[in-house]
Amino acid sequence: MNVEIPPHVRDTALQFGAGVPYALKVLAGQLVESPDLGSPSRLPGILTVLIDGDLFEDCPALAVGYIRESDRIEIRYVNLAPHTGSAADDAQDEDRSQDQGDLAAAGAEEVTGRQIADAWQRITRWLRQHAPDSHAALRPGASPSLLTGLEQELGVRIPADLRALWSLVAGDDGVDGAGCLPGNQALMALDDVAAFHRQQMDAQVHEDTLNVRRPEYDRITVWTGAWIPVISYGVADRTSGLYLDTVSGYLGRWSRYNEGSGEELDTLATYLEEAADMLEAPALATRDKPGLVGGALVWGSRLDPAQEERWQPLAG
Repeated sequence: MNVEIPPHVRDTALQFGAGVPYALKVLAGQLVESPDLGSPSRLPGILTVLIDGDLFEDCPALAVGYIRESDRIEIRYVNLAPHTGSAADDAQDEDRSQDQGDLAAAGAEEVTGRQIADAWQRITRWLRQHAPDSHAALRPGASPSLLTGLEQELGVRIPADLRALWSLVAGDDGVDGAGCLPGNQALMALDDVAAFHRQQMDAQVHEDTLNVRRPEYDRITVWTGAWIPVISYGVADRTSGLYLDTVSGYLGRWSRYNEGSGEELDTLATYLEEAADMLEAPALATRDKPGLVGGALVWGSRLDPAQEERWQPLAG
């Protein structure tokens, strides 16, 4: 398990005291041994762990937010921990603690937004240069008011990472029915997101009626309100795809045929970063192999036999 501390987090840590970098180093070692050391925060996918400042010289009590993935941990932010003391002190400091928590959350959302923007810009820059047909199929970003309306329709808060992505691109019209994401999957248009979410919730209502008569071990969960569909098998193909779990912050897979694992163990940011990595360094790609058919990006895992002769796998 690798623990990463981005440069901007190290810079922030130094502002709290000269002993903070060492405290973070100790915490990193603890997280290697106990990745679930932290507690869930109100930010999807973010765990928070406290550092006792009394254990380190020139280090205040700190709240550290991090994400855990299958093979790595990334520390997202460091902030002063809320003060704890007597009941009277806690009452006096309640507003201050809330403000600190809000600042930490806002800081984490800003970092997440930058990660999404950076990954998506890497993808679109590559498409513009190498696959202009696929680039032209991308829809423009959605306005804040449009996203607020979608949020109300879904009945769930759109997480900061997904809001950041949809602000940059609000769907992929694809080329010959295929999108530009690995597996030739497509980023769903926002109207389709709302319609599919509603369809799946209706299906779950039906299953809940049947679940009453089923034993607990045999009950079926088709969908939950916290899942937001994001990516589909194709531009108009809804047989499978990826949803974002707004509670855990991770992507999961839906499938009409119930095949494969439901947990992707990717955040939206790491999914896009890996897609960008595979485009920029195709020789190192492991999940899928990118290539070109004319001016369109086509991934090798779902190569149409009719395209085989024209498909040019990328090297480098």
